[in-house]
Amino acid sequence: QGEAKRLGLVGWVQNTSHGTVQGQIQGPTARVRELQDWLRKIGSPQSRISRADFSNEKEITALEHKDFQIVK
Repeated sequence: QGEAKRLGLVGWVQNTSHGTVQGQIQGPTARVRELQDWLRKIGSPQSRISRADFSNEKEITALEHKDFQIVK
């Protein structure tokens, strides 16, 4: 959440019952790529990253979220 906000991105993330994380990132393409790279290599302090898959990428005309949230 902190890194997404630092990059000026909006969206959400949520831990799943399978020990993975899912979410949605919206913002300028270059910034989204920066966050994807960060998620692949660094991640949050307690994360263990074995793989990072990103799918359903598309261009949007307007942001659908106001900020970046962690969904519980």
